[in-house]
Amino acid sequence: MRLQLYNAIVQLQPYIRLICTMECDDDIDIRHVRVLPDTCTELFINYTTTPLAIIDNELYKCSIITSRMSQPMDVQMRKGAGVIAICFQPGMAYKFFHLSMHTLTDTTAELADVWKGMAIEMEEKLADAGDNVTRVAIVQQYLLRQLANSKDDRQITNCLLLAQRSSEPLSVQQLTKNAGISQRYLLRKFQQYVGLSPKEYLKVNRFVRSLQHLKKYPHQSLTHIAYESGYYDQAHFIRDYNVYSGHTPREVAQSQHILY
Repeated sequence: MRLQLYNAIVQLQPYIRLICTMECDDDIDIRHVRVLPDTCTELFINYTTTPLAIIDNELYKCSIITSRMSQPMDVQMRKGAGVIAICFQPGMAYKFFHLSMHTLTDTTAELADVWKGMAIEMEEKLADAGDNVTRVAIVQQYLLRQLANSKDDRQITNCLLLAQRSSEPLSVQQLTKNAGISQRYLLRKFQQYVGLSPKEYLKVNRFVRSLQHLKKYPHQSLTHIAYESGYYDQAHFIRDYNVYSGHTPREVAQSQHILY
C-alpha cells in the first residue's frame, strides 16, 4: 500500500489531525489489521470503482465514516482501492457532520447516508481529478463548506484540549470545575460532540496515552508504562487492554497486525 501525507489548509488545521491518501496497488487484498480506539472520527473517501474495504466482516463499496471511540475495528483494504483519509481531532468531527456523534460511536456508516447527494457529487469530482493533490484540495473545499454552517462550543473545546494536553490524568470533576459547567451539561455535550460520556472519554484517553508510551518506549517494563500512563495498578491496565484491544498489553506490543 502506498501512503502519502498532506497538510491541511490553515482554516482546517484546528479540526483535522491528519490527511493522507491510501492506494492499494497490490495484486491481492491487504491482510487484515486490527485498528485500536483513539477517540477520533475518520472519513474515508473512495475515488475508485473498487470496493473500499472489509471492516468487521462487512464490505463497504463507497465512502465511509468510522468512529473508533471505545472498540477496535478489524480492517482489510481491497486491491485497487484508492482513498483519501481524513482523521479529525477528538470532538471536532461534529462540526462537519452536524449530527449527534453518539449515533456514530463504534460504527462504520456510509457517507452518503450523512451527506446525502453531496457525497456522491464529491466522489464523482474526485474520480475525474487528475492527481491526488487536486483530490485533496477538492475534499478540503467540501469540508470548508460544512464548517461554515457549524458553531463553536468553546467550553467543550477547552475541556477536550485540557484532557489531551494535561501531563496527568484528569477527573470529570476537574473538567467541570475548569469549564465552570455542571456534570449534566458536560455529559450532554460530550455525547453530542464526542460520542462518549466524559468518564468513558477520559478512560479511553488514558488507554491511548499508554499506547503512545508503548510505541515510544518499547523496552520499558509494562508496569512502568502503566504507571506513567495514569493507571493505579496492573489490574486496571490489563483490563483496559482486554476491553479496548481484545489482547493483553504484551500481545499488543509484540503483534504485527495491530495498529495504534
